Amino acid sequence: MYIRMAEPKDADAIARIYNQGIEGRSATFETTLRAADDMRGRIEAAERYPLLVMLDDADQVVAWAGLSSYRPRACYDGVADFSIYLERSARGRGLGRPLLNALLAEAEARGFWKVLSRIFTFNEASLALCRACGFRQVGVYEKHACLEGQWLDCAIVERLFPSNQPT
Repeated sequence: MYIRMAEPKDADAIARIYNQGIEGRSATFETTLRAADDMRGRIEAAERYPLLVMLDDADQVVAWAGLSSYRPRACYDGVADFSIYLERSARGRGLGRPLLNALLAEAEARGFWKVLSRIFTFNEASLALCRACGFRQVGVYEKHACLEGQWLDCAIVERLFPSNQPT
Protein backbone atom coordinates (compact mmCIF):
# COMPACT_ATOMS: atom_id res chain seq x y z
CA MET A 1 0.00 0.00 0.00
CA TYR A 2 1.17 3.51 -0.69
CA ILE A 3 -0.29 6.99 -0.44
CA ARG A 4 -0.10 9.86 -2.92
CA MET A 5 -1.96 12.98 -3.95
CA ALA A 6 -5.08 12.23 -5.96
CA GLU A 7 -4.92 12.70 -9.70
CA PRO A 8 -7.77 13.28 -12.16
CA LYS A 9 -7.57 9.62 -13.24
CA ASP A 10 -8.58 8.64 -9.66
CA ALA A 11 -11.96 10.40 -9.83
CA ASP A 12 -13.92 7.26 -10.76
CA ALA A 13 -12.47 5.25 -7.88
CA ILE A 14 -12.92 8.10 -5.39
CA ALA A 15 -16.58 8.47 -6.40
CA ARG A 16 -17.14 4.71 -6.17
CA ILE A 17 -15.67 4.54 -2.66
CA TYR A 18 -17.59 7.62 -1.54
CA ASN A 19 -20.79 6.10 -2.92
CA GLN A 20 -20.19 3.00 -0.80
CA GLY A 21 -20.09 5.32 2.23
CA ILE A 22 -23.30 7.02 1.14
CA GLU A 23 -25.07 3.70 0.59
CA GLY A 24 -23.84 2.31 3.92
CA ARG A 25 -25.50 5.16 5.86
CA SER A 26 -22.83 5.06 8.57
CA ALA A 27 -20.46 7.84 7.52
CA THR A 28 -22.36 10.72 5.95
CA PHE A 29 -25.73 12.42 5.82
CA GLU A 30 -25.27 12.68 2.05
CA THR A 31 -27.85 10.70 0.09
CA THR A 32 -27.05 11.69 -3.49
CA LEU A 33 -24.57 9.37 -5.18
CA ARG A 34 -21.59 11.04 -6.81
CA ALA A 35 -20.13 10.76 -10.30
CA ALA A 36 -16.47 11.07 -11.19
CA ASP A 37 -17.07 14.63 -12.44
CA ASP A 38 -18.32 15.58 -8.97
CA MET A 39 -15.01 14.49 -7.44
CA ARG A 40 -12.75 16.17 -10.00
CA GLY A 41 -13.44 19.56 -8.40
CA ARG A 42 -12.06 18.30 -5.12
CA ILE A 43 -8.99 16.96 -6.88
CA GLU A 44 -8.46 20.31 -8.60
CA ALA A 45 -8.72 22.15 -5.24
CA ALA A 46 -5.92 20.02 -3.79
CA GLU A 47 -3.42 22.89 -3.68
CA ARG A 48 -5.21 24.29 -0.64
CA TYR A 49 -7.29 21.29 0.38
CA PRO A 50 -5.29 18.11 -0.26
CA LEU A 51 -6.99 14.94 -1.42
CA LEU A 52 -4.95 11.78 -0.92
CA VAL A 53 -5.48 8.28 -2.19
CA MET A 54 -4.18 4.96 -0.91
CA LEU A 55 -3.31 2.39 -3.53
CA ASP A 56 -2.87 -1.35 -3.16
CA ASP A 57 -0.10 -3.43 -4.70
CA ALA A 58 -2.02 -3.54 -7.98
CA ASP A 59 -2.15 0.30 -8.08
CA GLN A 60 -5.90 0.31 -7.38
CA VAL A 61 -7.34 3.08 -5.20
CA VAL A 62 -8.67 1.46 -2.02
CA ALA A 63 -9.19 4.58 0.11
CA TRP A 64 -9.15 8.35 0.02
CA ALA A 65 -8.93 11.19 2.51
CA GLY A 66 -9.31 14.89 1.97
CA LEU A 67 -9.66 18.29 3.50
CA SER A 68 -12.36 20.80 2.66
CA SER A 69 -13.28 24.28 3.73
CA TYR A 70 -14.79 24.56 7.20
CA ARG A 71 -16.52 27.92 6.75
CA PRO A 72 -16.11 30.72 4.17
CA ARG A 73 -15.19 33.48 6.65
CA ALA A 74 -11.54 34.58 6.58
CA CYS A 75 -11.14 33.95 10.30
CA TYR A 76 -11.52 30.22 9.59
CA ASP A 77 -8.88 30.01 6.85
CA GLY A 78 -6.71 27.81 9.09
CA VAL A 79 -9.49 25.35 9.94
CA ALA A 80 -10.42 22.43 7.68
CA ASP A 81 -12.96 19.64 7.71
CA PHE A 82 -11.65 16.19 6.91
CA SER A 83 -13.22 13.15 5.28
CA ILE A 84 -11.86 9.62 4.98
CA TYR A 85 -13.45 6.72 3.12
CA LEU A 86 -12.22 3.18 2.62
CA GLU A 87 -13.33 0.63 0.08
CA ARG A 88 -15.54 -1.96 1.80
CA SER A 89 -12.93 -4.69 1.30
CA ALA A 90 -10.22 -2.49 2.83
CA ARG A 91 -12.03 -1.74 6.09
CA GLY A 92 -10.87 -3.23 9.38
CA ARG A 93 -7.31 -3.78 8.15
CA GLY A 94 -5.62 -0.80 9.83
CA LEU A 95 -5.32 1.23 6.61
CA GLY A 96 -7.16 4.29 7.87
CA ARG A 97 -4.48 5.29 10.35
CA PRO A 98 -1.58 5.78 7.91
CA LEU A 99 -3.88 7.53 5.47
CA LEU A 100 -5.31 9.92 8.05
CA ASN A 101 -1.83 10.60 9.47
CA ALA A 102 -0.60 11.44 5.96
CA LEU A 103 -3.53 13.83 5.53
CA LEU A 104 -2.75 15.47 8.87
CA ALA A 105 0.87 15.95 7.82
CA GLU A 106 -0.35 17.66 4.65
CA ALA A 107 -2.70 19.86 6.68
CA GLU A 108 0.05 20.94 9.03
CA ALA A 109 2.43 21.63 6.14
CA ARG A 110 -0.20 23.88 4.54
CA GLY A 111 -0.50 25.95 7.72
CA PHE A 112 -3.83 24.70 9.06
CA TRP A 113 -4.07 25.07 12.83
CA LYS A 114 -7.10 22.81 13.26
CA VAL A 115 -8.67 19.86 11.47
CA LEU A 116 -12.10 18.68 12.53
CA SER A 117 -15.00 16.48 11.60
CA ARG A 118 -18.40 15.35 12.72
CA ILE A 119 -18.83 11.59 13.10
CA PHE A 120 -21.98 9.62 13.81
CA THR A 121 -21.82 8.62 17.47
CA PHE A 122 -22.48 4.97 16.54
CA ASN A 123 -19.51 4.87 14.14
CA GLU A 124 -17.08 3.35 16.63
CA ALA A 125 -14.45 2.51 14.01
CA SER A 126 -14.15 6.12 12.87
CA LEU A 127 -14.13 7.44 16.43
CA ALA A 128 -11.38 4.96 17.36
CA LEU A 129 -9.37 5.99 14.29
CA CYS A 130 -9.61 9.64 15.29
CA ARG A 131 -8.48 8.90 18.85
CA ALA A 132 -5.53 6.88 17.49
CA CYS A 133 -4.53 9.86 15.32
CA GLY A 134 -4.56 12.39 18.15
CA PHE A 135 -8.05 13.84 17.84
CA ARG A 136 -10.13 14.68 20.87
CA GLN A 137 -13.89 14.69 21.09
CA VAL A 138 -15.10 18.15 22.04
CA GLY A 139 -18.84 17.65 21.99
CA VAL A 140 -21.88 16.09 20.43
CA TYR A 141 -24.40 17.64 18.09
CA GLU A 142 -27.67 16.06 19.20
CA LYS A 143 -30.21 15.33 16.50
CA HIS A 144 -27.87 16.97 14.00
CA ALA A 145 -29.87 15.82 10.99
CA CYS A 146 -32.43 13.26 9.95
CA LEU A 147 -31.40 10.36 7.73
CA GLU A 148 -34.14 8.07 6.45
CA GLY A 149 -36.52 9.14 9.18
CA GLN A 150 -34.05 8.75 12.04
CA TRP A 151 -32.47 11.67 13.91
CA LEU A 152 -28.74 11.09 14.36
CA ASP A 153 -26.20 12.55 16.75
CA CYS A 154 -22.67 13.48 15.68
CA ALA A 155 -19.53 13.58 17.78
CA ILE A 156 -17.37 16.62 17.07
CA VAL A 157 -13.65 15.78 16.88
CA GLU A 158 -10.69 18.09 16.43
CA ARG A 159 -6.93 17.93 16.13
CA LEU A 160 -4.87 21.07 16.74
CA PHE A 161 -1.48 22.00 15.34
CA PRO A 162 -0.12 24.42 17.99
CA SER A 163 2.87 25.50 15.87
CA ASN A 164 0.49 26.85 13.22
CA GLN A 165 -1.77 28.82 15.53
CA PRO A 166 -1.71 32.57 14.83
CA THR A 167 -0.40 34.85 17.51
